[in-house]
Amino acid sequence: MGLLRNSLCAMALFAASAGNAATLLEPTLHLKPQGVEGGGRVALTLDACGGKTDTRILSALVDNRIPATIFVTGIWLKRNAEAVEIMRAHPDLFELENHGGRHVPAVDTPRKIFGIRSAGSPDAVQAEVESGAAALAGAGGPAAKWFRGATAEYSPSAIAMIRRLGFKIAGFSLNGDGGSLLGAKETARRIGAAKDGDVIIAHINQPTHAAGEGVVQGLLALKQKGMTFVRLDDAEGVGNDGTTD
Repeated sequence: MGLLRNSLCAMALFAASAGNAATLLEPTLHLKPQGVEGGGRVALTLDACGGKTDTRILSALVDNRIPATIFVTGIWLKRNAEAVEIMRAHPDLFELENHGGRHVPAVDTPRKIFGIRSAGSPDAVQAEVESGAAALAGAGGPAAKWFRGATAEYSPSAIAMIRRLGFKIAGFSLNGDGGSLLGAKETARRIGAAKDGDVIIAHINQPTHAAGEGVVQGLLALKQKGMTFVRLDDAEGVGNDGTTD
């Protein structure tokens, strides 16, 4: 009986551990709707994970005076000085925020999310957040107020830690480009369908992907409809799972 009881206890402990390991959150974020018929406002957020800059998107934002919040990693900042200079030259359009130092998911247990190895420990999550903030500070401009982790998925305890570090966590309500893997037509359809209060997520670091063309088309369609674009810092965004309160 003792052996059976010990075996059952071990199985229960394993099941509980597996359940905790599987608990990840993908927070949402909405703006307060304005209730304007035929218009309203949305927040465009663009992730710059690594790699290069999609100048199709950057040029469209500048040329059409569309504000955006850009979540940049330390990796991207090192490789894209020219794009950073353009963004810093237009502080009325671009708000640069923290996407982490090395583009590591803010999950404090070891696992992979979409093939990316997580930070894996509380100390590693803290290092990812703080190194991203330091990289932004080194690039000049205002200190970051928002954080978005790689893959936009978090362990609940990591969310609590990030909030204690003083950052709001940027969820979203509309996935515009499917991680930059969607085609131009579907990306344009998704973004063009954004509603009053939506927070859009897309990517600005994949210049060879068709999704970038769709991002531009979708944004121009929204502008033609009379939608107003705001940066996260200019609007009262409300997130769930304790990400903004």
